[in-house]
Amino acid sequence: MESHIVRQPILDGNEKLVAYELVYFQDASSLYNKRDARVANTIVTFFNELNAESFLGGKDCFLTFTPNLLMKDIPNVFDVKKLVIQIEENILVNPEARDILLRYKQAGYRIAVLGFEFNRTFMNILPFIDIIKVDFSGADREYIDSVCKLTKSFGKQLAAYGINSPEQKELAVSYGCEYYQGESVSAMVSTKVHKLEHLQSNFFRLMAAISKEYPDFDEIAQIISLDVTLSYSLLKLVNSAYFALPNRVKDIKQALTILGLGQLKQWIYLLSFSDDGGVADEVIKMSFLRGTFCQEVAGFVPGFPLTKQEAYLLGMFSTLSLLMQVPLDDALAQLPLSDELKDGLLDKPGKCRDLLTLCLEYEKGKWSEVSALAESLGVSEEIIKNKYLASVEFVNGIWAELTNPVYA
Repeated sequence: MESHIVRQPILDGNEKLVAYELVYFQDASSLYNKRDARVANTIVTFFNELNAESFLGGKDCFLTFTPNLLMKDIPNVFDVKKLVIQIEENILVNPEARDILLRYKQAGYRIAVLGFEFNRTFMNILPFIDIIKVDFSGADREYIDSVCKLTKSFGKQLAAYGINSPEQKELAVSYGCEYYQGESVSAMVSTKVHKLEHLQSNFFRLMAAISKEYPDFDEIAQIISLDVTLSYSLLKLVNSAYFALPNRVKDIKQALTILGLGQLKQWIYLLSFSDDGGVADEVIKMSFLRGTFCQEVAGFVPGFPLTKQEAYLLGMFSTLSLLMQVPLDDALAQLPLSDELKDGLLDKPGKCRDLLTLCLEYEKGKWSEVSALAESLGVSEEIIKNKYLASVEFVNGIWAELTNPVYA
């Protein structure tokens, strides 16, 4: 029996990551049907086995519950201060719906409703609703306009989801939404990410230097030393609690020796794009997660043409054009990457493209596509699920070290 759960980012009005929606799947059924007993058991088991706080990175959690799951007290698995209980229209057909929602509201949970119709049935539960979620991906502007205005008139928070283009984001902003959500952070904020000029030169020079068959420490140290941002980032990492060194390191070459080329290749992309803790940071975390996930899953793909390090770059570089603000093929032309790796990034048929697509579809919660790609690659869905969860834990742990360093 296969089960999957994936997190999707939710931003606030200041474009800061404040929550994740957990999208859940088990076998061929979803969280939204009547097979609630097995779903409930799986959710409980999942969060008993996994540190939910770590998985969510300390952010709030939006999760959809059916009436049966609410009656089974499944929300109690979560911290009342962190959980937003999402409900769909199907809860309204349950005669106990009002009493159920009242109980959770009195317990201190926040409640969000997916879609809303201002009729008698909905108005009956309106006092218990904190957030109304509106789908901005549709073309019915009249419906969006009426729901958003009425939501604000009732003093409720407004969450826009289905934000998959700059135009949809602009429309949601015009209504003063408190939350924004789309298929991916990249799709929502592609026009918002801007980087320092050094990335257009030093980043590529550095990547070229560390990608050589026999990297030269002196050359790498010289490139980093010429850039104050890269130098600071490297020293911040090496002096973080993650390495637990007895004395602070102040020399670039010494820092490289401690870090080692293996970890340098993994971390330099992350460090180079370090931002202000906002949207760009979430894109970087997503890049890092993709790289780790692809690297781990690649080891289980029969006859996979890339090394583990190349598989890491396959996932990591999937956001390169977004972060660099240049066409992907132009960016890749400046790097000494194998043809197989470049083909995978440029969406040319093959196992590399299939692995990257598997990663992208998994993070979107498109389970049927994930199943088909897993079969094509010859990897079990159980391995994919486990590697995704392990990758999230790993990335969150390192990110916490980088953003709360000992070195300052």
